[in-house]
Amino acid sequence: MFDLARIGPGCRVLDVAAGAGEQSISAARRVGTNGHVLATDIAPALLERAAADARKAGLSNLETREIDGEALDVLPAASFDAAISRVGLIYFPDQQRALAGICRALRPGGRVAAIVYSTADNNAFFSIPVRIIRERAQLPPPLPGQPGPFSLGAEGVLEAAFAKAGLRDIEVRKVPSPVKLTSAAECVRFERESFGALHQMMVGLSDAERAQAWQAIEEALSRFETVDGFVGPCEMLVGVGVVQRP
Repeated sequence: MFDLARIGPGCRVLDVAAGAGEQSISAARRVGTNGHVLATDIAPALLERAAADARKAGLSNLETREIDGEALDVLPAASFDAAISRVGLIYFPDQQRALAGICRALRPGGRVAAIVYSTADNNAFFSIPVRIIRERAQLPPPLPGQPGPFSLGAEGVLEAAFAKAGLRDIEVRKVPSPVKLTSAAECVRFERESFGALHQMMVGLSDAERAQAWQAIEEALSRFETVDGFVGPCEMLVGVGVVQRP
């Protein structure tokens, strides 16, 4: 993502839906002391963690700010060289509004780069939990265009979203990204701690039903345990587009 966005020393980078900011910190290291990274998210607790980790790493070029990814018009226009989003764009209810705000914040010729999941079939480590919870919570299947983990994963969908936003020179690459952990139980722990979407899907379940769902997920994911540990199928897409010049 950083390479496609051409992030280097001195760049000003906007991180949209930054979460706890692991990629924000990596970007801050990459742009150096003459560069700047603004990490934005709607979760203040996550941004506080990102800021604390940046201070611990001795980085003074990373700033955090609580901003909805669909309300980026509060930022000065043409004030960044690049924008990144790691598994954030997929969850915006209005992805075009988010992309419009990102493009507005970038200078002409600036680059937008995003990481998203590809299809459910190629991301069983995540799609299996989604399927099990959906069945147990009796949730309807997602509608076309509805936000969700695989909303931009089908062939040509991410490219079309970027093109609709007015971006040019669009490129999308598939990146095999197997999830390697010690066991299926460790994968479930990781997902329980990191994937808020799964918890949102379980809102209508009782505590006992949630516990049963997690147990069923662990049993289903155990098929991916090998002699070398858990290897969960995962494939990401990394897309980039360039903001049009006037």
